[in-house]
Amino acid sequence: MTHYTDMQLDALRELANIGSGNAGTALSAMLGQPVDISVPAAKALPLANAVEAAGDPETLATGVVLPIFGDIDATVVLLFPPDDEAILCTLLGVEPGTEDGYGALGEIGNILGCSYVNSLAEMTGLAIEPRPPETVADMVGAILASVLAVRADSTNLALVMDSRLIVEGQECELTFLLLPSLQGIDELLGRLGLA
Repeated sequence: MTHYTDMQLDALRELANIGSGNAGTALSAMLGQPVDISVPAAKALPLANAVEAAGDPETLATGVVLPIFGDIDATVVLLFPPDDEAILCTLLGVEPGTEDGYGALGEIGNILGCSYVNSLAEMTGLAIEPRPPETVADMVGAILASVLAVRADSTNLALVMDSRLIVEGQECELTFLLLPSLQGIDELLGRLGLA
């Protein structure tokens, strides 16, 4: 269990939902097509539960990792399952599983992640920026283990959003995780008047 109240967790979930809406608008501009992003589930979970919520650890996925720095330190991780990766790559006219395919997913992840981070900054007044993304194809468990190895000492909570994108009538899913440092969560809540 975390030490956060239901009201604090609801506020963090609401930030996640608003960020996703802005990310959909930015992705639509990149693709030149309407994009609808819905977030059927947004959860604030302890790390161990967040890893389970991201999916079967032995499932293959492509991950896009964006470190965040500034007033808070955090890491954004987007996980694309293979079938959904293929849909997005096809929409962009690149072959999935190739260097161009990974580059395209990295750019989609960068746009989604940056839009989310910018929304978070606007809503809270935090000065935060993402670093360049890193794209990796591996099992879900391996991707998250490498990210958590770097953050484990400073993070105990993850915001997990199971997101559904609809582009040109084609539906694909991704998992979006925000892993803020402990001080980052407290700073976010403080800016929202919920510390």
